[in-house]
Amino acid sequence: MQIKVQPMGMYQTNCYIVTVDGKDFIIDPGVNATEWVKANVTNPVAVLNTHAHFDHVWSNQEVKEYFNIPLYTPKDDIPMLTDNDWVPELPPSYPDVAVEGEVTTIEIAGVPVTFRHFPGHCPGCSTIEIGDAMFSGDFIFERSIGRTDFPYSSPKEMAESLKRFMQIDYDKIVYPGHGGTTSIKAEQKNAPYWLQTLE
Repeated sequence: MQIKVQPMGMYQTNCYIVTVDGKDFIIDPGVNATEWVKANVTNPVAVLNTHAHFDHVWSNQEVKEYFNIPLYTPKDDIPMLTDNDWVPELPPSYPDVAVEGEVTTIEIAGVPVTFRHFPGHCPGCSTIEIGDAMFSGDFIFERSIGRTDFPYSSPKEMAESLKRFMQIDYDKIVYPGHGGTTSIKAEQKNAPYWLQTLE
Protein backbone atom coordinates (compact mmCIF):
# COMPACT_ATOMS: atom_id res chain seq x y z
CA MET A 1 0.00 0.00 0.00
CA GLN A 2 1.21 3.48 -0.92
CA ILE A 3 -0.04 6.69 0.70
CA LYS A 4 0.42 10.19 -0.72
CA VAL A 5 -0.62 13.31 1.19
CA GLN A 6 -0.97 16.97 0.30
CA PRO A 7 -2.26 19.70 2.66
CA MET A 8 -4.90 21.81 0.89
CA GLY A 9 -6.22 25.35 1.39
CA MET A 10 -5.74 27.86 4.17
CA TYR A 11 -6.49 25.23 6.83
CA GLN A 12 -3.88 22.85 5.39
CA THR A 13 -6.37 19.99 5.25
CA ASN A 14 -4.73 16.70 4.35
CA CYS A 15 -5.93 15.11 1.12
CA TYR A 16 -4.79 11.51 0.82
CA ILE A 17 -4.38 9.17 -2.11
CA VAL A 18 -4.19 5.55 -0.97
CA THR A 19 -3.07 3.02 -3.57
CA VAL A 20 -3.81 -0.66 -2.99
CA ASP A 21 -3.14 -3.26 -5.70
CA GLY A 22 -2.98 -0.50 -8.32
CA LYS A 23 -6.29 1.07 -7.22
CA ASP A 24 -6.38 4.66 -5.99
CA PHE A 25 -8.69 5.84 -3.20
CA ILE A 26 -9.01 9.61 -2.77
CA ILE A 27 -9.75 10.64 0.81
CA ASP A 28 -11.05 14.14 1.65
CA PRO A 29 -10.36 16.18 -1.50
CA GLY A 30 -10.33 19.67 -0.03
CA VAL A 31 -9.92 23.15 -1.46
CA ASN A 32 -8.31 23.09 -4.93
CA ALA A 33 -7.40 19.41 -4.60
CA THR A 34 -8.37 18.38 -8.11
CA GLU A 35 -5.16 19.23 -9.96
CA TRP A 36 -3.00 17.47 -7.37
CA VAL A 37 -5.24 14.42 -7.53
CA LYS A 38 -5.08 14.36 -11.34
CA ALA A 39 -1.29 14.43 -11.22
CA ASN A 40 -1.00 11.62 -8.68
CA VAL A 41 -3.48 8.90 -9.64
CA THR A 42 -3.40 6.29 -12.37
CA ASN A 43 -6.46 4.18 -11.54
CA PRO A 44 -8.87 6.07 -9.24
CA VAL A 45 -11.78 3.98 -7.97
CA ALA A 46 -13.54 6.08 -5.28
CA VAL A 47 -13.71 9.31 -3.31
CA LEU A 48 -14.08 8.77 0.44
CA ASN A 49 -15.09 11.38 3.02
CA THR A 50 -14.25 11.17 6.72
CA HIS A 51 -16.85 13.91 7.31
CA ALA A 52 -18.43 16.81 5.44
CA HIS A 53 -16.80 19.97 6.75
CA PHE A 54 -16.08 22.26 3.83
CA ASP A 55 -12.28 22.07 3.97
CA HIS A 56 -12.46 18.29 3.50
CA VAL A 57 -15.07 18.08 0.72
CA TRP A 58 -14.58 21.21 -1.41
CA SER A 59 -13.45 19.28 -4.49
CA ASN A 60 -15.70 16.23 -3.98
CA GLN A 61 -17.95 16.73 -6.98
CA GLU A 62 -15.23 17.97 -9.30
CA VAL A 63 -13.03 14.92 -8.63
CA LYS A 64 -16.00 12.55 -8.74
CA GLU A 65 -17.20 13.86 -12.11
CA TYR A 66 -13.75 14.16 -13.71
CA PHE A 67 -12.93 10.50 -13.04
CA ASN A 68 -16.52 9.21 -13.09
CA ILE A 69 -16.07 7.41 -9.76
CA PRO A 70 -18.43 7.02 -6.77
CA LEU A 71 -18.42 9.22 -3.68
CA TYR A 72 -18.85 7.67 -0.21
CA THR A 73 -19.93 9.99 2.63
CA PRO A 74 -21.10 9.30 6.21
CA LYS A 75 -24.88 9.50 6.13
CA ASP A 76 -25.32 11.93 9.02
CA ASP A 77 -23.15 14.56 7.32
CA ILE A 78 -24.73 14.45 3.86
CA PRO A 79 -27.02 17.47 4.46
CA MET A 80 -23.94 19.66 4.93
CA LEU A 81 -22.82 18.91 1.37
CA THR A 82 -25.72 20.79 -0.24
CA ASP A 83 -27.16 23.07 2.47
CA ASN A 84 -24.27 24.79 4.19
CA ASP A 85 -25.17 28.07 5.90
CA TRP A 86 -21.73 28.11 7.49
CA VAL A 87 -19.93 28.26 4.10
CA PRO A 88 -22.60 29.08 1.49
CA GLU A 89 -20.07 29.19 -1.36
CA LEU A 90 -19.19 25.50 -0.88
CA PRO A 91 -19.59 23.66 -4.21
CA PRO A 92 -22.36 21.09 -3.61
CA SER A 93 -21.56 17.41 -3.92
CA TYR A 94 -23.81 14.39 -4.20
CA PRO A 95 -22.72 11.06 -2.68
CA ASP A 96 -23.42 7.79 -4.42
CA VAL A 97 -23.21 5.85 -1.16
CA ALA A 98 -24.43 7.01 2.26
CA VAL A 99 -22.31 5.18 4.82
CA GLU A 100 -24.16 4.28 8.02
CA GLY A 101 -23.65 2.10 11.05
CA GLU A 102 -21.19 2.22 13.95
CA VAL A 103 -18.67 0.02 12.10
CA THR A 104 -19.23 -0.66 8.41
CA THR A 105 -16.91 -2.50 6.03
CA ILE A 106 -17.54 -1.96 2.34
CA GLU A 107 -15.67 -3.77 -0.42
CA ILE A 108 -14.72 -1.23 -3.08
CA ALA A 109 -13.05 -2.57 -6.23
CA GLY A 110 -12.16 -5.68 -4.24
CA VAL A 111 -10.54 -3.75 -1.38
CA PRO A 112 -12.12 -3.78 2.12
CA VAL A 113 -12.69 -0.26 3.47
CA THR A 114 -13.93 0.12 7.05
CA PHE A 115 -15.74 3.22 8.29
CA ARG A 116 -15.96 3.71 12.08
CA HIS A 117 -18.51 6.28 13.19
CA PHE A 118 -17.13 8.63 15.88
CA PRO A 119 -19.54 11.58 16.14
CA GLY A 120 -18.80 14.65 18.23
CA HIS A 121 -16.83 16.96 15.96
CA CYS A 122 -19.82 16.68 13.64
CA PRO A 123 -22.72 14.20 13.33
CA GLY A 124 -21.15 11.93 10.72
CA CYS A 125 -17.51 12.17 11.77
CA SER A 126 -15.81 8.86 10.97
CA THR A 127 -12.46 7.20 10.57
CA ILE A 128 -11.61 5.17 7.46
CA GLU A 129 -9.42 2.08 7.70
CA ILE A 130 -7.64 0.63 4.70
CA GLY A 131 -5.04 -2.03 5.36
CA ASP A 132 -2.79 -1.04 8.26
CA ALA A 133 -3.80 2.64 8.12
CA MET A 134 -6.55 4.62 9.82
CA PHE A 135 -7.54 7.97 8.28
CA SER A 136 -9.02 9.87 11.19
CA GLY A 137 -10.32 13.07 9.61
CA ASP A 138 -10.98 15.57 12.40
CA PHE A 139 -11.75 13.01 15.10
CA ILE A 140 -8.23 12.30 16.36
CA PHE A 141 -5.01 14.20 15.73
CA GLU A 142 -1.49 13.80 17.07
CA ARG A 143 -1.96 14.64 20.79
CA SER A 144 -5.30 16.32 20.13
CA ILE A 145 -8.95 15.80 19.17
CA GLY A 146 -11.46 17.55 16.93
CA ARG A 147 -13.13 20.72 18.13
CA THR A 148 -16.61 20.47 19.60
CA ASP A 149 -17.63 24.14 19.46
CA PHE A 150 -18.74 24.17 15.81
CA PRO A 151 -22.33 24.10 14.56
CA TYR A 152 -23.63 20.50 14.91
CA SER A 153 -20.77 19.54 17.26
CA SER A 154 -21.47 17.67 20.49
CA PRO A 155 -19.03 17.39 23.42
CA LYS A 156 -21.19 14.59 24.86
CA GLU A 157 -20.99 12.54 21.64
CA MET A 158 -17.24 13.21 21.40
CA ALA A 159 -16.79 11.81 24.92
CA GLU A 160 -18.72 8.66 24.00
CA SER A 161 -16.69 8.32 20.79
CA LEU A 162 -13.41 8.60 22.71
CA LYS A 163 -14.54 5.86 25.08
CA ARG A 164 -15.21 3.57 22.12
CA PHE A 165 -11.91 4.56 20.51
CA MET A 166 -10.10 3.52 23.69
CA GLN A 167 -11.56 0.02 23.34
CA ILE A 168 -9.96 -0.70 19.95
CA ASP A 169 -7.68 -3.66 20.61
CA TYR A 170 -5.19 -3.28 17.76
CA ASP A 171 -2.76 -0.66 16.55
CA LYS A 172 -2.52 1.12 13.22
CA ILE A 173 -0.83 4.23 11.93
CA VAL A 174 -3.24 7.17 12.13
CA TYR A 175 -3.30 9.71 9.30
CA PRO A 176 -5.27 12.75 10.53
CA GLY A 177 -7.11 15.44 8.61
CA HIS A 178 -4.53 18.02 9.72
CA GLY A 179 -0.93 17.66 10.85
CA GLY A 180 1.33 14.64 11.04
CA THR A 181 0.81 10.95 11.67
CA THR A 182 0.38 9.19 14.98
CA SER A 183 -0.99 5.78 16.02
CA ILE A 184 -4.08 4.30 17.65
CA LYS A 185 -2.14 3.19 20.73
CA ALA A 186 -0.43 6.57 21.16
CA GLU A 187 -3.73 8.45 21.07
CA GLN A 188 -5.47 5.93 23.32
CA LYS A 189 -2.96 7.01 25.99
CA ASN A 190 -3.95 10.65 25.45
CA ALA A 191 -7.71 10.05 25.31
CA PRO A 192 -8.33 10.11 29.10
CA TYR A 193 -7.02 13.67 29.28
CA TRP A 194 -9.43 14.79 26.57
CA LEU A 195 -12.28 12.96 28.26
CA GLN A 196 -11.64 15.01 31.40
CA THR A 197 -11.81 18.25 29.44
CA LEU A 198 -15.13 17.22 27.88
CA GLU A 199 -16.79 15.92 31.04
